[in-house]
Amino acid sequence: MSSSPLEPSEPSVSAGETYDADSIKVLRGLEAVRKRPGMYIGDTDDGSGLHHMVYEVVDNAIDESLAGHCDRIEVQLNADGSVSVRDNGRGIPTDIHKEEGVSAAEVIMTQLHAGGKFDQNSYKVSGGLHGVGVSVVNALSEWLELRIWRGGYEYSMRFSHGEATAPLAQVGPSGEDSRGSRTGTEVTFMPSSLTFTMLDFDLSTLEHRLRELAFLNSGVYLRLIDSRHAEETAIDLHYQGGLEAFVAYLDKSKATLHNPPIMMKGERDGITVELAMEWTDAYHETCLCFTNNIPQRDGGTHLAGFRAALTRTVNNYATDSGIAKREKVALSGDDMREGLTCVLSVKVPDPKFSSQTKDKLVSSEVRPVVENVVADRLGQWFEEHPGEAKKIISKVVEAAAAREAARKARELTRRKGALDIATLPGKLADCQERDPALSELFIVEGDSAGGSAKQGRNRANQAILPLRGKILNVERARFDKMLSSAEIGTLIAALGTGIGPEDFNADKARYHKIIIMTDADVDGSHIRTLLLTFFYRQMREVIEKGFLYIAQPPLYRAKRGSSEVYLKDNRALENYLIDGGLTEARLVLAGGGQIAGTELRALADQARQVKALLSGLSRRLPLRVVEQVAIVGPLKPTILTMPDKAAEAAEAIARRLDLLELPLETGWRGEALEGDGLIFSRTLRGVTETHHIDAATVRSAEARKLLEMTDRLLEIYGNHSELVAKDRTTPITGPVSLLDAIMDAGKKGIAIQRYKGLGEMNPGQLWETTLDPNARSLLQVKVSHVEDAEEVFSTLMGDVVEPRRDFIQANALKVANLDV
Repeated sequence: MSSSPLEPSEPSVSAGETYDADSIKVLRGLEAVRKRPGMYIGDTDDGSGLHHMVYEVVDNAIDESLAGHCDRIEVQLNADGSVSVRDNGRGIPTDIHKEEGVSAAEVIMTQLHAGGKFDQNSYKVSGGLHGVGVSVVNALSEWLELRIWRGGYEYSMRFSHGEATAPLAQVGPSGEDSRGSRTGTEVTFMPSSLTFTMLDFDLSTLEHRLRELAFLNSGVYLRLIDSRHAEETAIDLHYQGGLEAFVAYLDKSKATLHNPPIMMKGERDGITVELAMEWTDAYHETCLCFTNNIPQRDGGTHLAGFRAALTRTVNNYATDSGIAKREKVALSGDDMREGLTCVLSVKVPDPKFSSQTKDKLVSSEVRPVVENVVADRLGQWFEEHPGEAKKIISKVVEAAAAREAARKARELTRRKGALDIATLPGKLADCQERDPALSELFIVEGDSAGGSAKQGRNRANQAILPLRGKILNVERARFDKMLSSAEIGTLIAALGTGIGPEDFNADKARYHKIIIMTDADVDGSHIRTLLLTFFYRQMREVIEKGFLYIAQPPLYRAKRGSSEVYLKDNRALENYLIDGGLTEARLVLAGGGQIAGTELRALADQARQVKALLSGLSRRLPLRVVEQVAIVGPLKPTILTMPDKAAEAAEAIARRLDLLELPLETGWRGEALEGDGLIFSRTLRGVTETHHIDAATVRSAEARKLLEMTDRLLEIYGNHSELVAKDRTTPITGPVSLLDAIMDAGKKGIAIQRYKGLGEMNPGQLWETTLDPNARSLLQVKVSHVEDAEEVFSTLMGDVVEPRRDFIQANALKVANLDV
């Protein structure tokens, strides 16, 4: 092998380079961020922009780690809805900025294009290219608190809607940590409700991104803490293996052809390339690309360089070893990438992307560097591991043979033309409309539902395709076997897109709304999952273009007399029953007062909210106990520190619990534990029942929200009250009993039918509930995170049993309404 000029990379940080106020360069303007936040942070309605706020702050800490100054980052979701991000980097500079006349920290937080990323000496490589991150977070936050540990001191500053409420203040010494004098930064922010319609952070979304960063930066310890519930959740993300561990994580549900993954690393002209790859016995390629820790969903020049080098190197080895000549088959790049899992990470000083979203790298200088690294190191690995190399080449040859065998089968499924009705499958009841943008295809489970759908549809623009039985699981089938399946062949012909890397074209789809319509039972869920697997593995572009939907037929039909109404889910049924139960209903209070009409409706809505919050606390405690605690009001943490008041509250709750019990089942006792909450117990038939409301429960997010309602709850439910509805009087002991009594009244005179199968509906009902565009409900299928989707499909639909068994055991208790 010839020698390569590429050498293993080291962090390019000079000891003499300083990071202080002079490193911060300013380009002004913040008001534009509030006016058009989507330009800077992403969509403010669907949650992506909200989570991007966290990513921007975390990216600053990661940039510190890339520069060699930070090895620990914590992200904490606080009970009040705010987020804290802490790191142990150098700390934001605190000295006065010469141009601005205020502290550098204030400049960074309040000026749009201000930061060390514009100064080449402070950060050689950075993910925060545009320098707008933390100031945008500040501008779009209701408030933001900044804490800095630097130079032996701790500093603090607070902002409101992007404006400083006071200058940076020194609050004391920095203290010590394991590395000596403590350094670092903590940013705590509350997203503004004026900007974001959704303010709830999704733990799994944050975990996904932080896990990526932990793999890509193997020396950094990341911790994600969720303090929003009674039980705090902490997730530690630290992977010493880096990209090698990332590939092993992605392939944990697959059988591999070699172990460990192939690792490559090199550097030239300031560009660092790091890559891990592994072949598995699967039939699909998974390749994740990153530039400066930023994911590129659409690849780019780094992916092009990798694929070119891979094709050339594998072809050369197959030719030199004589395998290609012996097998008499031409190998293509697609054959070589079958079953390949690869993570490619490049660090580029000044990367260029195709758009602001950075989904595709267009820096031309990256391709030759990646190509040289892969060609050199992969060729060397093949020579050093001849046994594994032969396994890989054998798989490539098998893939090429299967591709050739599939060519004739694929020809049969090709679309001959949009108007060539003769080529359409006989099962398909096509529509009259020829414009795909106006056409809809319903993929229906079974002939019985298909018959009802064909009769109930609007034949002008709605086509129906019934599929008999369960289609082939394409996760476990090679391409040629998949094409030999009659049901899949029917589906491909109906869609008109063609199939396979050479022939598939989503733009030729005959329908721009492809709707999966299956029953609400186990078999229906399985068929839907098999169809989703097919579309994800073979027609992913159909999903990316937004063509694929899942029908949401109603779960219930409620009939009162001659009128009937369809209800989508349990929530809709609850609303319907509450509306019915409130008709001519009134709540009679102990003092003789009455509540009815809109005021009673508001009380029912509050009762539903309280029940949801109590359900969060009642995982460890009975609902009736936490309900009475919420009414009496000892959920205030300060009460627990006052023994007399805590004991008084405990006794009051015990008396209320006795009122709920039968005469022979009373005897509740309440005690206050010093500093550790309240305990309630009773002995019944020789068995002692004990419930402990500890300090962690009192500090939980649910308890905080319930505390805000305590005065109103005590006013309504503190004394005996009754609900009078439909000639029936029901004693009310709390919000849960009020909600139950209202819903019981609403059920009177109503026949409720729960649908399990679409075949149970007649054509008219199917049109009214699922086919009518003005009344139906559809879910659009999207792929947010490719590696998460890969893991789910590999785990649930793949050949390896152990990960699937572990998944079922871990999630079995989370299933509601299990139908087996």
